[in-house]
Amino acid sequence: MNCQEIAAGRSIDVTELDAASHNKVENVQPIIDAVQFKPTNSKYKIFIIDECHMLSNAAWNALLKTLEEPPPYARFIFATTEGDKVLATIVSRCQRFDLRKIQTNDIVSRLRYICDKEGIEAENDALLAIARGAEGGMRDALSSLDQLVSFKGNKVNEADALAVFGLVSRGALEGLAGSILMGDNAGILSAIELFDSAGKNMRRFASELMMHFRNMAVLQALGPKSKSITATPEQIKVLEEQAKGIDPERVFKVCDLLADMEERLGHVLSVRTLIEMTLMKAAHIATTATIDELLRALKAAGRSEKPAVSAPAPAPAPHVPSTNREMMDDDRLGDIIGGFDGATVSDIH
Repeated sequence: MNCQEIAAGRSIDVTELDAASHNKVENVQPIIDAVQFKPTNSKYKIFIIDECHMLSNAAWNALLKTLEEPPPYARFIFATTEGDKVLATIVSRCQRFDLRKIQTNDIVSRLRYICDKEGIEAENDALLAIARGAEGGMRDALSSLDQLVSFKGNKVNEADALAVFGLVSRGALEGLAGSILMGDNAGILSAIELFDSAGKNMRRFASELMMHFRNMAVLQALGPKSKSITATPEQIKVLEEQAKGIDPERVFKVCDLLADMEERLGHVLSVRTLIEMTLMKAAHIATTATIDELLRALKAAGRSEKPAVSAPAPAPAPHVPSTNREMMDDDRLGDIIGGFDGATVSDIH
């Protein structure tokens, strides 16, 4: 019963405050007053302050006395995406829970469940695009799905979802990654031209490309069943195919290059130029053999060579007594050289 009332927003024992737009002392005063009264229907009286880092110092100071000596039935929940901005005096009086972003494939699975339940025909790549745009937030994913259904009806396709977020399609992103792995500069430049002319979010595209190679590195290290891979089963199949033809060390170098590019994107005027130059450099790295690969190739070549026919043992060289650097006559020198007749260079050394 209580859960239903809370979900419907009808519970008088749960109070929520949006601190992003209500961050002054007068906004928190009703909470201070309400704490004095016991819950009506529930075991606890819950006070939720969303985006709590936006509260002013004066508002926090007004709450401080209540937080220091709260009644046993009162529970405060402070939600924020920027915990470092909350006053240390407040953090020291709280129990902190760091909530991670939801995996993309988990969001896709949940969206698929909802679509099947509501009779919505949605392409898998459309749900993936929604999950990518939500960036780990289930609430944002559900809101986006609701918007698409409102505008497009009960049939949701990938193109509609991509248009909402300005994202690059999964196939195009994977195709660009393939061009990098093959050193296809023409394919790289053509893809970027297409993305830019279509008004895609280039910074977001660069971030997702780095995530693609990051997933590839994790797959090579831990295998395709690792929970550390943030990808759907369809994406994992492509990653497996692409990972077969490249050395892990090259993937690491490409990841480093893309991470450096992502950091620099916020400080350049021509985003497209930086992306083009970086991806062509990544293509060079992906197709250039590493030292470890060369060493392995040399070892393999050495093991596969047939043993050479040994040359006959050379005749022992005549002993030449030390004569304190005295010059030897031509006949004596000829005798010494003749002792090595038939020996190879390797025999001599």
